[in-house]
Amino acid sequence: MNEISLEERFKRAAEVVCRQGLVPFPVNKTSIGILKAAVGNVPEELDLIYAFRDKPSQTEDELALSSGLGADKAARIAGSLAKKGFIFNQPSSSGVMVYRLLPLMNVGLMEYKFMGELKGTGEEKRLAALFQELFEQVRDQIQANYDNLVPVFKSAPPVDRTVPASTGGDGKPIKIIPISKEMAVPDEFILPSQSIEEIIAKFDEIAVGYCFCRQRRSVLGEPCKTEAPTLNCFTFGKSARHTAAQGFARMVTKQEALKIMREAEEAGLVHKAFHPMSREDRPETSICNCCKDCCDTLNLWRDGVFPLCNSTYHLSVVDQELCVGCGECVERCPTEAISMNADDKAQVDEKACFGCGVCARFCPVDAILLREGLRKVRILPPRLRTNAG
Repeated sequence: MNEISLEERFKRAAEVVCRQGLVPFPVNKTSIGILKAAVGNVPEELDLIYAFRDKPSQTEDELALSSGLGADKAARIAGSLAKKGFIFNQPSSSGVMVYRLLPLMNVGLMEYKFMGELKGTGEEKRLAALFQELFEQVRDQIQANYDNLVPVFKSAPPVDRTVPASTGGDGKPIKIIPISKEMAVPDEFILPSQSIEEIIAKFDEIAVGYCFCRQRRSVLGEPCKTEAPTLNCFTFGKSARHTAAQGFARMVTKQEALKIMREAEEAGLVHKAFHPMSREDRPETSICNCCKDCCDTLNLWRDGVFPLCNSTYHLSVVDQELCVGCGECVERCPTEAISMNADDKAQVDEKACFGCGVCARFCPVDAILLREGLRKVRILPPRLRTNAG
């Protein structure tokens, strides 16, 4: 039997990794280059990635069988890949060790690679540039097939959930318009935590790392224009144990976490919570604190790559009598959902508002309130060119 070449190992490993997650990525020179930069010339690690080709999540015994290696050797190699951002290795609730192959992004290799403290290496720069190149290639594919993808965009599940700011710049609570008592709510519906304080209180294990979006943009020579704080990417529970064990984050107390969260709000950042498989009935795994300038979710939407798919329980509402038309909310809105009307008053596009409360927090005259009500916000990426273009 002929020996498999290193190049073929990279290609077949890329084929497996690129299938993971919500979005499949093309297997090409760029995605293979990402594996070369992140894994290195380590044949046994590439072979272990290939062992996940039929089942992306495996127990210790299953991985030993699919890889053809003993349990000890498979665990050792998987441990190395975990530190490189390719594998999530934590025991299940029943205590069984489970190995899960991660996607290139959301949440996977890209996030973990840029979540730890940067060292300014050539590898970091090369990897950041390769991801950017891959996104541009995906954008071209999306734009060339835009009409065919619109139905997919409109039915895509929410990637994350917005948790609104709770106080204004003066420290007073943002005004909330309660949900109508007449509105029917399914009996089985369980409202997820609607404040940062509620989420933090649920977890005994909390880890914080650096914002991978702002760090990656910085590596590309595009530092955050808002000069937002960077150490505010949170993971909880099992995810916290994983990120801390691999050196991507460090454990913090509830008090430290709340302090960092408040600093994020003061900087105008948006709390974005993530749930397993986008199921909001399950506990949060992580929270990003996103700026309008660097957030990959927002930038990939604006750049015509992916739709913006979000779940929220709030909608910004402008009191036209109080609004003075200063435009602060227009400037700060991350989804460009606010504009000035003919009377030079702020108005909100309900279909584009994901209820982050940043506009309400920074309104100098408290003219913006948040109305309760569960919504799914899906905003199509802009059409940048025709199919023929």
